[in-house]
Order: sequence, then structure tokens, then C-alpha cells
Amino acid sequence: MKRYAIRALDQWKARPDRKPLVLRGARQVGKTWLMREFGRTRYADCVYLNFDEETRLGSIFETNKDPHRIVELLELIAGRRILPGQTLLVFDEIQECPDALNALKYFQENTNEYHVVAAGSLLGTLLSAPKSYPVGKVNLLDLYPLSFGEFLDAADPALAAYFNQIERDRPIEDIFHERLLSAYDRYLITGGMPECVASWQTARDAGAVARIQRELITIYENDFSKHNARVNAGRILQVWRSVVSQLAKPNEKFIYGAVRKGARAREFEEAVEWLVSSGLVNRVNNVSKPEHPLAAFDKPEHFKLYLFDAGLLKSMAGIDNGAIVMNADFQFKGPLAEIFVLQQLKGRFDVEPRYFAEPNREIDFLLQVGADVVPVEVKAGSDKSAPSFKRFIDEFDPPCAIRFSRMGYRRDGRITNIPLYLAEKTAELI
Repeated sequence: MKRYAIRALDQWKARPDRKPLVLRGARQVGKTWLMREFGRTRYADCVYLNFDEETRLGSIFETNKDPHRIVELLELIAGRRILPGQTLLVFDEIQECPDALNALKYFQENTNEYHVVAAGSLLGTLLSAPKSYPVGKVNLLDLYPLSFGEFLDAADPALAAYFNQIERDRPIEDIFHERLLSAYDRYLITGGMPECVASWQTARDAGAVARIQRELITIYENDFSKHNARVNAGRILQVWRSVVSQLAKPNEKFIYGAVRKGARAREFEEAVEWLVSSGLVNRVNNVSKPEHPLAAFDKPEHFKLYLFDAGLLKSMAGIDNGAIVMNADFQFKGPLAEIFVLQQLKGRFDVEPRYFAEPNREIDFLLQVGADVVPVEVKAGSDKSAPSFKRFIDEFDPPCAIRFSRMGYRRDGRITNIPLYLAEKTAELI
């Protein structure tokens, strides 16, 4: 299947100021496949080393700091030369060997002619341990689950060809609009995890996809204790399992007391930070003012937590696939649409999305586009009534406003209605 992140890897390879690249992302989002595919298609050779499968590799980095010597020893293990610019050197599951992670800075300082890519599970959590993380000495690339467009490329190439041609102000014919809405519904069922998409691509069996989703959730929950020593694993699990019920509340704001009765922030805030750093949940902060720059008005104590994948949220919430396919009304329909939109927006703007909430008024998301702040309303259906959204537009007079819904792509006064399935193209359409 195609991954759009390969374009970012191509740009990295061509950069004259290239540093060793660290690929971050939640477990099972396709980091290993992407690195190996990049090495296979863009280099004469790829030397792949996995620190989880071969734990003795760590001894090379424990006793050597000179990258030239490290490369010599790795050549003996690989049985072939590692050539600058011609060989991609891949360090996978690098979190299992902090000395190897730290060695990336020596590659940057002394032997930057070698092309080195590293990845691992929960690498974001190592940011709290500076001695183990070569801050400033590496390039970073975040990998997320497959976007809707990537899903289409795998599941329906013909429809993907039409999707890829959609541009700003270009009308979408009704027949394609309905087909894309159906594909959007399928995406809510499968989500963007590569194994789930691959299963749907080959078998078209929603039951098999559901089994994979349950297995993935179990893997993540087992990771809480396996890869964590600093934060209480039980508290991480409690926060993780509370996300669904938190989103089911009317205002969706994360409340520590909803994790456990009587709980306080100081007991669970480290668990929240761990889940955010691991990439398993996305945090969206509330802002006191919907103004540029959004980060200056963050209210750190007011935020929402979303799972990083719509399909996994669907599975954890126990939403019936038939209810999605039949477009039935159910209480969790709104949060499911929100997490889909957030998943498609993730990483596509320089500033992470925020939201704005006051008594009796809430804007689902705020996007910072240059110096402009764009309000976003997410509708799971075709209802375009949004009185608080319209009052917000009248009061703050934004340059544009976006409503995501099942309606067609059109302008409705000062509001641009963008079909939900086009969320990943937002930057191109506004």
C-alpha cells in the first residue's frame, strides 16, 4: 500500500543539511514497513538491524562511540559494505538500546555522509530523558495511521483516482459524492491501522478487521507495563480506558474525576502525558481566546483526549458496524466524526488544532493558518443548523469558516461546507 510519508523521506534524503532521521509513531502504524520500503526503492542496498530481535547488538554501541568503528562492526554482522549515500542504515526498535539512540548524535557530528534512519515504539516518552535522546542532532518525522486518501488507494484505486483530482471550488458529482461517503463509512469501521486496511483490502471481512482491532488494543495495554518504569502502568490503563466515556460526555472535556471517583490531576497527569507522548492519544487544548497565536492562549488544565485512530475508538466504544453503514443515529456519532476529522488534520498544519469553549458555546476545532484563525464545526450528519457557530463567526469575523458534514462541497454564505471525506485536503481547499 502507498504511504504519503515516503515523500517526506525523499525530501530528507535530498537535504544537504540532512541529519539521522528518527521516525516516531504509535506501535503498528507501519514504521518498519516504511523504512524498509524506502531502503528497497531509493537505495542500492538497505542494512536492517532490529534491537528487539537481536539484543546483543547493543554491546557494539555500549563499548564504541566512534561511528566509523560502529559501521565497521555492523558491516561484519551484515556481511556486506555500508556505503555512504548508497546504503540506508536502519535501526529498528531502537528504544531497546539507549546507547544506539544516543549514538545518532555522533553520526551527525562525525559521519553525516551515512544515511541513517531509526524508529521504535514509544520513542516520544524518551523526550523526558535528555541523556538518552539526541536532541538537536536528529531530524524527526511523525508517522500516523493511514489517512482516508491512503485507505482509498488501497481499497478502491479507481475512486482514489477521482479523490486525488478534487481541487478547490471544483464541484463533486452526486454519484461520486455518495461513493465517497460510503467509503468514509467503511473507513470509520476499519480505521487507518495498516493491518486492518490490508485485511479489508484482501478479504472485505469486517469481522476479521474487528478481531485485529481488539488484538491491537490488547497489545497497547500490555505495552503500558512492558515499556514503562517511571509512570504507574495501572494509572495509564485507567486513563486509556476512560477516553471513550470522557468523549461521551456533553462537553467532552477530560475530567480526572471521571477516570476514578475523587481522582485529582496530580495522580493522573503523568499518565496523560505518557499516553500523549507515546502517540496513542491526541490532546486538543482549549484556548481562552480564539486569536493568533493560538498557543499563547492555551488553557493547559482544559483539554480533550482522543484516541489516535477512529477504527480503534469504534472498537473500544463497541459501536455496531451496521449502525455506521446505515447512518443510524447514536450518541457517539459526533465524537466518532470528530476523531476522524482530527486524524486527517493531524500533522498537516504547523500549529496543532485547538478548540474553544465558553459557557453555552463551543467550537469543535480552531486551525491556525498563517496569522489567521479558522473555526471548524464537525457535523456527523447533514444538519447544517449551528447557531453558536454562526454567532462565533459574527463576533470574531474570521477570514473563513469550515463545516465538515455529509453535505456536498459548497459555500453557504460565510461558511464553506466540506464533506467529511475531504478533511485531509483542508489546507488545499481553504
